[in-house]
Amino acid sequence: MTIKKIISIGFLIFIPISFAAEFLHWGAIAVFVTCCLAIIPLASWLSTATEEIAVVLGPSWGGLMNATFGNVTELIIGLVALKAGLVDVVKASITGSILGNLLLVLGLAMFLGGLRYKEQEFQPMLARTNASVMNLAVISLLIPTAVNYTSTGIEESVLQQLSIAISIVLILVYGATLLFSMKTHSYLYDVGVTEIESEGGDPEKVNLALWISVLLGATALVAIESEFLVASLESATATLGLTALFTGVIVLPIIGNAAEHTTAVTVALKNKMDLSVSVSVGSSMQIALFVAPALVLAGYFLGQPMDLNFNPFELVAVAVAVLIVNSISSDGRSNWLEGTLLLATYIILGIAFYAHPVT
Repeated sequence: MTIKKIISIGFLIFIPISFAAEFLHWGAIAVFVTCCLAIIPLASWLSTATEEIAVVLGPSWGGLMNATFGNVTELIIGLVALKAGLVDVVKASITGSILGNLLLVLGLAMFLGGLRYKEQEFQPMLARTNASVMNLAVISLLIPTAVNYTSTGIEESVLQQLSIAISIVLILVYGATLLFSMKTHSYLYDVGVTEIESEGGDPEKVNLALWISVLLGATALVAIESEFLVASLESATATLGLTALFTGVIVLPIIGNAAEHTTAVTVALKNKMDLSVSVSVGSSMQIALFVAPALVLAGYFLGQPMDLNFNPFELVAVAVAVLIVNSISSDGRSNWLEGTLLLATYIILGIAFYAHPVT
């Protein structure tokens, strides 16, 4: 049994425990911890269901399915937190998801894969394309922050309007990346698609109705667990001595990205670094180009204004992560030392976020 399956099945016990903690009033810390642990297997089941349905739909529609639901857990948690008015936590979770996928997930994959294989290879052109897209992500966060810090007395409504305009552009770019990966340059992604299909199995043997039910059920449970989690978040983190910034950047993304963690590391251990890079970097791209803009637009309609004016230190952290990942991946090769460098960067940033005072 794989690590992913062990997590998917074993951690399900925390779903009823989290419900008990909520309705029997065990306290904010108990609710927060059990909900965090309950969301981990649900995220894994969402990932598995998406992969199985994608096998039946075929490469094009399956790719769109994976692209749409790849980060649905983070999106749901973000929407619930946004509805509760925890805008700073939402922004921090966006930052953390990008950092977690680029540094922690890819770092673990390169480190563990590099211990088994002296050197692993992946598409250098794909790496360069991903680097350019992530540079755009940094620019999209830099511009509103720069406008805010170089203007005197700028109104919040102006920043929000600017962020909405940028969000629309990013979503259009996201559509362009889907066209690039699924149509015009699909050959660059053939290895990843083939491996996903082989993992999913024979399309004729996939029980489509079952996996659609799993997808809908897991999504509903993630939404419920997210409600419990967000309601207990402020009280629990304060009791634990954690800031909202650290919780959003480090804790929540690790929970939401659990499925990507196991998938990227597992395929790296099978010497399929193309797929590992696609999973980790692709997830960061989706967060930057789709999830973040979607949350900005959702905030407008929910009456909870959110902009792309991030904490300057969050912006520095994202820029640092993109810089070192671009530097390491540009040659299309990886080894355990490069994985160590990514992990070390994540640890250093994690320590910095823990020490960062509440502003």
